[in-house]
Amino acid sequence: MVIQEMTREECFQVLKTTRLARLACAFENQPYVVPVYLAYYAPPNEEACLYGFTTPGQKVEWMRANSLVCVEVDEVKSYDQWVSVIVLGRYEELAQPPDNECERLPIRADLSQGSSASPHTTGGGGETHLAHKVLQAKGMWWEPASTAWATRTHRGSSDPFILIYYKVWIDKITGHRATPDVRGASIIPLPAARKLGWLRRALARLWSGRPSSI
Repeated sequence: MVIQEMTREECFQVLKTTRLARLACAFENQPYVVPVYLAYYAPPNEEACLYGFTTPGQKVEWMRANSLVCVEVDEVKSYDQWVSVIVLGRYEELAQPPDNECERLPIRADLSQGSSASPHTTGGGGETHLAHKVLQAKGMWWEPASTAWATRTHRGSSDPFILIYYKVWIDKITGHRATPDVRGASIIPLPAARKLGWLRRALARLWSGRPSSI
């Protein structure tokens, strides 16, 4: 296996095509990592970021207290053929636009039964509408967060379904790519074959009880 460092542009290409990521945060020296759906967005002449959608929970509480986060995405074909990209960045929670421009989240009836959906607002701004549009390009982008909220054991039937849109600013990005080492694979079996032949001849001498030359 040969492992090579990826360029910055190659790392961004992986982010563009990947939907499932692992988001890591930390609070009081305790790390926490969880799978999430994220969408890459890079407007011309502006900083790139990752948009996400979730509901209240541990990761949101921790990222509100400590905005420094890490995101990992990968594409694995085999043990010796994969890519892995690491993003070091900052969490920023987005506000619901005051005019409610965002389209209604496609929540199934069984998920929203007995509760009402409401935005989590931290201030004015229309970027949530943009995040919603970017996420919509990813199929079923809303389902993981919605399902996790619906199956939460400590949730009351009257608890509101709070929508939280957020983004991760990309401060630093690195990546590595692994490819098969064809040259190494072609020479490894040869010593093993010789050892096997020597062992076979030695066992044959023991079984026959007759001396023979190696």
